[in-house]
Amino acid sequence: MAFRYCEVALPVPLRSTFTYAVPASLAGECLVGRRLVVPFGRRAMVGVGIAESETAPADRFASPIKEIATVMDAIPALTPNLLALGQWISRYYAAPIGETMRAMLPPEIELRHERDYTLTDAGCAYLSDLVSTSERTDAERTELEILRSLERATLRRKRIDAATAERLVRLGYLAGHEVLRDRKKRTQKIVAWNSSTENDLSAGATPAERRVREILTAERGPLPLPLLLEQANVSRSVVARLEKTGLLRTWDEALTAAEDPWDTDFTPPSNVLNAEQSEALGEIWRWLLDGSFTAGLLHGVTGSGKTEVYLGAVAAALSRGKSAIVLVPEIALTLWVGRLVRARFREGVAVLHSGLADIERAREWWRVRRGEARVVVGTRSAVFAPLENLGLIIVDEEQESAYKQEETPRYHARDTAVYRARLENAIALLGSATPSLETYHNARAGKYRLLRLASRVGNRPLAEVRIVDLREDFRVHHRAAPISEALRQAISMRLAEKTQTMVLINRRGYSWSLLCRSCGAFVQCQNCSIALTYHKARRRLECHYCGYVARPPKQCPKCGAEFMYFVGDGAERVEEYLRETFPAARIARLDRDTVRTKREYQKVLGAFARCELDILVGTQMVAKGHDFQRVTLVGVLAADLALGRPDFRAAERTFQLLTQVAGRAGRGELSGEVLVETYYPEHYAIQLATQQDYLSFFEKEAHFRRVLHYPPFTALAAILVRDRKIESAIRWSRALAGYFAPFEKRGVKILGPAAAPLARLRRDYRFQFILKSPQRSALGQALGGCLDFCAAHEIPPTAVIIDVDSCNLS
Repeated sequence: MAFRYCEVALPVPLRSTFTYAVPASLAGECLVGRRLVVPFGRRAMVGVGIAESETAPADRFASPIKEIATVMDAIPALTPNLLALGQWISRYYAAPIGETMRAMLPPEIELRHERDYTLTDAGCAYLSDLVSTSERTDAERTELEILRSLERATLRRKRIDAATAERLVRLGYLAGHEVLRDRKKRTQKIVAWNSSTENDLSAGATPAERRVREILTAERGPLPLPLLLEQANVSRSVVARLEKTGLLRTWDEALTAAEDPWDTDFTPPSNVLNAEQSEALGEIWRWLLDGSFTAGLLHGVTGSGKTEVYLGAVAAALSRGKSAIVLVPEIALTLWVGRLVRARFREGVAVLHSGLADIERAREWWRVRRGEARVVVGTRSAVFAPLENLGLIIVDEEQESAYKQEETPRYHARDTAVYRARLENAIALLGSATPSLETYHNARAGKYRLLRLASRVGNRPLAEVRIVDLREDFRVHHRAAPISEALRQAISMRLAEKTQTMVLINRRGYSWSLLCRSCGAFVQCQNCSIALTYHKARRRLECHYCGYVARPPKQCPKCGAEFMYFVGDGAERVEEYLRETFPAARIARLDRDTVRTKREYQKVLGAFARCELDILVGTQMVAKGHDFQRVTLVGVLAADLALGRPDFRAAERTFQLLTQVAGRAGRGELSGEVLVETYYPEHYAIQLATQQDYLSFFEKEAHFRRVLHYPPFTALAAILVRDRKIESAIRWSRALAGYFAPFEKRGVKILGPAAAPLARLRRDYRFQFILKSPQRSALGQALGGCLDFCAAHEIPPTAVIIDVDSCNLS
């Protein structure tokens, strides 16, 4: 009988796969692409089968090969093309293959991780000693209870005192084992009116009972119990009483996502395509008919109707029997885009993003895998949606850095989408009003096809943009308010006209930082080299990187002086100032401090869309993707904030943000105006953003990039070395500097090592290298050898982070 072996990728920070024997119970089963439960050390782990073989590894006699414990899926979770995509990501982004595959898999809702304990021989001897001792401490009595229990059976962690058990493990009296167990299916109680009963509500029924009957019969039908209690505004006792009399019947159902009221009774706008949109859609049709891989850029000004082209392209793909993915940069935008796509294509749409609960995300993921949904809307992780017969991948707002994953595997969803489209012989359509320089450079070079939408829908004019020079504003008014006098007057005019205003301030909190006016020190985070942000509503200072919080000190922690001063205005302060200045106005704020759930986000945006709000203050969450017809004024505060960051993309990001937010004004029949407040009005990024002149900005910025050897004219990677001990981080950085030095002669420019712009983060000291090369192959050789060098010199794999095509150099 021939033995079979399977290479399994496990979610550990190692570059290799692991070989397991296939048990006889799985004979004839194809394991490639399926989730497998395997023993790993003293615990069980879930991995994915990569390849099968009848040949054992060369060193098979060094240690016995363990068998696969079980298979989780009836069908492979990952298709062959997704396996190939994962292997490409692992090579290109220098990421461990197991962690790459984990990012592509659905949540493990079927299993739960637990820790079991068994008694060792040393534990049996210790138990005998405890039993024979008449006087025991409280700790020893707890130990005795645990050890006596373990004489009879293996115990789970949740049934005993975990801290005591772990101490006994360290002493050798217990053995701890990580195990995976089946998770009980979560259910919910469904309530329905019992129409089969001859009885009905009596004449003396209470108003609460009548509301329950009305909702369950005339309005909604059967409902989950929590939803019924909320909508009828009744207590559980009312439902229990009606159930006892036979008027209600109940049953348990598997828990699924509740119906989203945001989608209920929504009718999408019916827009007729103009000539430019029709021409662009016609070209996409020709690409689909050709049936081969094509990458295209849809470059359209804000308000030009790119979304309608996307919807038409999805319809075209579906009509050809293909499936489609629509990627958006932020979870917030999945609500609006998903709403439009669902309204057009109904139940054939799935939404995937990390903001969903695990059970909901797994349900949607398996709907896609089983072919029940042929269109997927989601954020960057949706690029791994397990669609068969994929024909189209749309990447909306492709320039957004949110498409870059900031943890392993550090893939860029835009570039991953293009590579997946190549594997699937599909269309990759990238869309933006302000494309990244890399994408537009590829379009100009002929690598991508270029489609243009040069005018707004209905030939509406672009909003008029005015620069407010804050230096001049201070000279005239001799005060520094959260908003300029020009913007205050403009808001007052819109309130009189009963139109709406959006105010963008890309800073959370009330004040940026707390400064000592005596010694000049900022109050800093204890874990990071960053000043803490003041949040007035919570009356505390917060670090937005690690979550550290502290009360605002009355005295300087450094010099003891009492002259503490809050510096800079954030979104919370701007909202407060507007409420004080315009007390009759209806004002709301949209940022991560005010909206943390999908429902809260929908509530604020829905109110603004229904004109129930006059002014909306927000961070960059309000800057893109939204279409509000009565917004006639957009104010941009601290427009030059990003220009001071140590990043070669600072000017590009400033231009993109200003252009995008300017596009929120004047999208309906009313004309729009944008006021941009800045202390640096001469900067070309601000000047060209006010003119919304992308081509001139591209030419100017591309010139600087070419001269300074930055993307898109070179390949770039950032290497970060980190450790809790600064001595270790320095020693490893010096060792890597010696490794990288010879690559200077092979066309790789090495910058560093130097302290990272954020020199300490979450208690880790950080040092950085920047590698640049006009040849990606030379850069790849340097990075591949770097990992081998670290392994040979005992540099921990978690201490070195390789970020290929880095979007954040801080």
